[in-house]
Amino acid sequence: MSSSVPLSLIVEVKARHDEARDIVTFELADPHGRPLPAFSAGAHIDVRVKEGIIRQYSLCNHPEESDRYLIGVLRDPTSRGGSIAMHEEIQVGDLVQISAPKNHFALKPAGRTLLLAGGIGITPLLCMAERLAHTQAEFELHYCTRSPERTAFRQRIAASGFAERVHFHFDDGEPDQRLDLEALVATPDPDARVYVCGPTGFIEAVLTACKAAGWPSERLHTEYFAGAVADTADDDSFEVRIASSGASFAVPADKTVHQVLAENGIEIMVSCEQGVCGTCLTRVLEGEPDHRDLYLDDDEHAANDQFTPCCSRAKSQVLVLDL
Repeated sequence: MSSSVPLSLIVEVKARHDEARDIVTFELADPHGRPLPAFSAGAHIDVRVKEGIIRQYSLCNHPEESDRYLIGVLRDPTSRGGSIAMHEEIQVGDLVQISAPKNHFALKPAGRTLLLAGGIGITPLLCMAERLAHTQAEFELHYCTRSPERTAFRQRIAASGFAERVHFHFDDGEPDQRLDLEALVATPDPDARVYVCGPTGFIEAVLTACKAAGWPSERLHTEYFAGAVADTADDDSFEVRIASSGASFAVPADKTVHQVLAENGIEIMVSCEQGVCGTCLTRVLEGEPDHRDLYLDDDEHAANDQFTPCCSRAKSQVLVLDL
């Protein structure tokens, strides 16, 4: 993990609560009671979980609150160490290093907003619901989970002023309460926007249904928590060239561009290392990237003028980077 990730804030864990099975929330605040940097609905922070492990967590409290950040963390059995460490090691009173809030999933003006959450994907969308309700905007939230006991924030939603706009869908519930995705998005609304967050399979199912129904891509907004599983069987080596110095480095099949550059003293800020957060985004001056991120949209991929060196590779023999 690059040491140059900008984690500029120290916060104290003021509280932690078991929100649902395998889901814990952490309330973070300035140790001296000072206001925290402002954030908008859909924002996330980077958290240094422990040495060498930095993870992104969406803020899920009301965006007008300045005295705290609230994050929700799912204990993931396939975790690379982040979520398990958060659950087992981070306690009330601990001081934690975080970044200022960043937002790649911001709300945009719309006549109607459709929020679709899968599991822990509720975290940024709950913040959005708070904001939309506060501004008296038209919206509805569909929240899909495996079972009621795995559904975080049920009491908070029930006590909110927008509870009637929230629809719960449980995998183990009666068939008539399950999400009918095709029916929900069957008629594209030219003044509506769709926001979806959750497991990759859930997001892809929503996008597939929306696109099949004719929703334009610019009306569909996503936030991935994990990168796509890439087929690396045919990966080959290629060369990256640094435009400012002319230095060239070979990137073997078993290493990323970021790893090779770091080994040669060239630091790029990285965070997720899975192509979902955009922290490491780097301009490409020559060559054709092999995009493997879930951060850039289709048009940005087609432009081939930037890529994510944490996971993406090259289709051409050489990539010239604006470094």
